[in-house]
Amino acid sequence: MNITSKRESLKRFYSPFGWVLAKANISPNVITLAAVIFGTAAAVLYYAGHPVIGAFILFVSGVLDLCDGYVAVNNRKATKFGAVFDWIADKWVDGFVLGAVALKYANEWVALLAVVSTMLHTFIKPVAYAEIGYEERETGKIKDPLESTGFFGRPETFGVLFLSSLVYPFYHKALTYGIELIAVMSFLSLLHRVFYLYRRYGKEYEV
Repeated sequence: MNITSKRESLKRFYSPFGWVLAKANISPNVITLAAVIFGTAAAVLYYAGHPVIGAFILFVSGVLDLCDGYVAVNNRKATKFGAVFDWIADKWVDGFVLGAVALKYANEWVALLAVVSTMLHTFIKPVAYAEIGYEERETGKIKDPLESTGFFGRPETFGVLFLSSLVYPFYHKALTYGIELIAVMSFLSLLHRVFYLYRRYGKEYEV
């Protein structure tokens, strides 16, 4: 599955929005901050019992998250701080949204597994790049086999969450099952990445 590995082919869907923001000469960091604000608002809406509205607000946050990188590259405003800020913003939104949804609609242990697994699924990448390295970097994006390893990442997580939210008014168990699916699939995908790293580097001893 891994939608992240199809990032380049997905550009045609969000690039028109990015083009508008780029023409408006809005700072990429401001766009990232807007994504955080919309994502946090989505979490509040989910916890308040308005999952459909929350889903659409989260969708706006996701589009902004894609567009900040587009603007940074096309307006030549990519900075090292911006790259770090984008990571922090993503995890802030992930933690708040998944935590709010899971605590409201699912078992506490399922909530814990969902949040921890999704966080580690992403966190394993910067740790691996810092400790092991990566193959190449192009226009601010790391190119490495680990990027396409794992079958259930951030796009899949929010895809399941979005669809579950739309079904929720007709079937109130939809979000419960959606979070359970996210928890299990994120955990299995995390294991996939761990096993990949072990197979590739498990017998390389440090000197």
